[in-house]
Amino acid sequence: MTRIAIIGGHGKVALKLSRLLSDKGHEVASFIRNPQHSDDVAATGATPSVFDVEKSTTAEIAAALSGRDAVVWSAGAGGGNPARTYAVDRDAAIRSMDAAAEAGVGRYVMVSYVGSRKDHGVPPENSFFHYAEAKAAADEYLRGTSLAWTMLAPGTLTEGPGSGLIEVIEHGAPGSTATSRANVALVAAAVLERPETAGRTIRFRDGSVPVDEALGN
Repeated sequence: MTRIAIIGGHGKVALKLSRLLSDKGHEVASFIRNPQHSDDVAATGATPSVFDVEKSTTAEIAAALSGRDAVVWSAGAGGGNPARTYAVDRDAAIRSMDAAAEAGVGRYVMVSYVGSRKDHGVPPENSFFHYAEAKAAADEYLRGTSLAWTMLAPGTLTEGPGSGLIEVIEHGAPGSTATSRANVALVAAAVLERPETAGRTIRFRDGSVPVDEALGN
């Protein structure tokens, strides 16, 4: 059994992931900001932990992560407010990485998106620009840490079924990038059990290859 913390535990991907992990016998603590979401989290088998990562210091996050074997970042500001986007998707994410290292949690899985990179190409006048900037900065910081990190970069998220079939792609690959949240959760659960995926950025979309095969068996 592995003790896993999910930051952003009420998100759609996170709820699916916590159920998958709990069903596999892992001990899951899901950090949520709103106490009214506790019942939804508990229904997945995870333990809800009311904790506002946006307003917490590195030391406070480290204390919350103490004793965990792995952390999954699946939080986000949700867009719309540039200041809060940077506060959560960049600054709080970076603090969580420092906190994981401080707490001795070596394994870190970041849920990002397929276009995340420094040269993301989103123009400043686009409403998505601030999110793209924040994610690029956080992802770049994670790659420079000593954590055993894996970056998940799915395409456009959908409510499609969790087929367990994906395609690993390169940045800018032609065609649809539709990726079901259920498949993102399946990939996250898989990489948590595969330490050899540390140091990899995995860009993917829904496809025709079983997750285990796509990740390299």
